Amino acid sequence: MNPASRRVQRIYLVLLLGNTLAASFIWGINTLFLLDAGLSNFEAFAANAFFTAGMVIFEIPTGVVADTVGRKASYLLGTITLSVTTALYWLLWLWQSPFVWWAIVSVLLGLGFTFFSGAVEAWLVDALTSTGYAGSLEAVFGRGLVVTGIAMFAGSVLGGVLAQATDLGVPFLVRAGILVVMFVYAFIVMRDLGFTPDRSRGPLKATRLVLTESVEHGLKRRSVRYIILSAPFASGVGFYAFYALQPYLLELYGDPSAYSIAGLAAAILSLAQIAGGVLAPRIRVLFARRTSTVILASLVSVVSLVILGVNSLFWLAVIMLMVWGFVFAVAEPVRQAYLNDMIPSKQRATVLSFDSLFGSLGGVFIQPALGRSADIWGYGASLVIGGLVELIGVPIMLASRRQRDPADTRTVQADAPAPET
Repeated sequence: MNPASRRVQRIYLVLLLGNTLAASFIWGINTLFLLDAGLSNFEAFAANAFFTAGMVIFEIPTGVVADTVGRKASYLLGTITLSVTTALYWLLWLWQSPFVWWAIVSVLLGLGFTFFSGAVEAWLVDALTSTGYAGSLEAVFGRGLVVTGIAMFAGSVLGGVLAQATDLGVPFLVRAGILVVMFVYAFIVMRDLGFTPDRSRGPLKATRLVLTESVEHGLKRRSVRYIILSAPFASGVGFYAFYALQPYLLELYGDPSAYSIAGLAAAILSLAQIAGGVLAPRIRVLFARRTSTVILASLVSVVSLVILGVNSLFWLAVIMLMVWGFVFAVAEPVRQAYLNDMIPSKQRATVLSFDSLFGSLGGVFIQPALGRSADIWGYGASLVIGGLVELIGVPIMLASRRQRDPADTRTVQADAPAPET
């Protein structure tokens, strides 16, 4: 890797490190935070659903911002929006506010995250191309997972310990502060390399043009369309399971006030993510097709969720949690590389936002439905149902595989041909 590409990768990894560290301070205790604010299980996951609804509403407009104004501008807007809305979340908890305010602020939180989704990934791929990077995207995305796994481990453990030592609101204030620091860092070091935003058109005309081109290169291309359409099932279930595992582990552990154990769920997933990020490129070369890796990982994820749901032993739940996190970490960089290799540069951020939008749609409908099932039948039953819902996405991914797009067979190492799978 040449020095310019190495610098791009280093900036990307620092951005991931800061963003994930900020976010993970509350991941381990978010559901407990919402329940402590007086919300029911249904209302807590409905608040999460409003967050993902915000992502659905704003994904395309913010993707257009990244493609027409710039990736750096989009990132900076995201950090400020998230910092402010995180502070508002803390105030809602402090005031024991009614659900309607949680819904409104959750939508605005979703706005903040949509400025990130697509923009940072598009910035990385364009900048690497501009600096002459000749390696595999899986390797870079895999390193990104390792870095985010480390940040997630540190943040989730510290967030749980900090909540137990102080209260459930302090981790949210820490998160807001870290996001301000990331704004300053990105403002200084980020440059839009390999991409020149087109500001010659008005915002409405630019939005219409980018959307038209994005549909042409995204949803109208079958291999891209099917991989995007499969996103709601895995993403929606993943959103729910991540947050439901916090109170579920406490339930299996037998101490509802052990917030550090709740943080353990996110910490375990972070360790699994580090292992998956390291091994993803090595596992990828065992298969001729990228879709083989993604589909097999999804099937293992389904089995893991079902076992988690029917299990009553804390230690076995910890093991299956690690398996579930590991297969996700293996599949994600492969899926990212597959999708990026099928998208032209000019439409990359918006098409990636389409993908994120469909994933968020799953969260809008699946999270509250599974949260309601947890109210009625318990967390275990809801995880089993979640596994069956995720299974729906597998035939759709198989449809993308059948298109035999060249991106599906692009190997990680040219000198290490993969066997047909």
